[in-house]
Amino acid sequence: MNAKSSIDAFGAVSLILFAALMGFNQVVIRVVNDGLQPVFFAGLRSAGAVFCVGLWMWARGIRMRPMPGTWGVGIAVGLLFSAEFVFLFLALDLTTVSRTAVIFYSMPIWMALGAHFFIDGERMTRLKAAGQALAFSGVALAILDRPDSGAASLAGDVCALGAAIGWAGSALMVRATALREESPEMQHMWQISVSAAVLLILAPLFGPLIRDLQPIHLWGLAFQIVIVVSTSFIFWLWLLSIYPPSSVAAFGFLGPIFGVLMGWLLLDEDVSIRIWGSLALVALGLALINRPVRRAV
Repeated sequence: MNAKSSIDAFGAVSLILFAALMGFNQVVIRVVNDGLQPVFFAGLRSAGAVFCVGLWMWARGIRMRPMPGTWGVGIAVGLLFSAEFVFLFLALDLTTVSRTAVIFYSMPIWMALGAHFFIDGERMTRLKAAGQALAFSGVALAILDRPDSGAASLAGDVCALGAAIGWAGSALMVRATALREESPEMQHMWQISVSAAVLLILAPLFGPLIRDLQPIHLWGLAFQIVIVVSTSFIFWLWLLSIYPPSSVAAFGFLGPIFGVLMGWLLLDEDVSIRIWGSLALVALGLALINRPVRRAV
């Protein structure tokens, strides 16, 4: 398919389905956490993805040897990726999917803020600043909303925030260092290979590795490895190669929406009025942050 200057019907449907998959992904993590300790689960997921992505790179003839001068930053990105998923998987063990979705998908807030200081040509505009303020208000409202049921802990909400910041940090490091010259597949290989080792080493510190393991948890692990971490990533890369990155990024505000809906529909989570309000603020803020800047011609 040839590159396009705007999102067409196929692209819009693909991006909506991708956002829905990411919302369902958090439900799967929540369920599998009942059978596997979260950090151990995250490590197994990364280890399995190393095999799948490596097989893809071999089949496509993509170079798997790191470029000179990228070893240090590659390991650093992998460590940030590890931190992101320690926090995310613990968040989904300690708080609800709906709350995690609102807080975790605030990542563009921290991405835009970091880019303002560290990446040339990514200065904050008034429109993006307004989006930052709205989205940050939504995150704050979600964290301050303490349900009476006890289903959501403050520690879980803070972990979700840590995951969002870790996600932004790893993305910024890729864009601001020599690693940006690597293929996206090689960038991802750094992330999953380092995180597989780090997470599996750290896992015993977080308690017993196996909880109440059932077949559904193994199916969820396989789904995470093959569909989420490997296939969906390649699909995302393909979409970015076809459509303008700014237009693709604009669909990011659908992530928290689907996350809240999936938690509500599939896990029967109690979503308060404040969480719906925080979701609206985050979605509107992300839409403003991702809105392309019009340049004079």
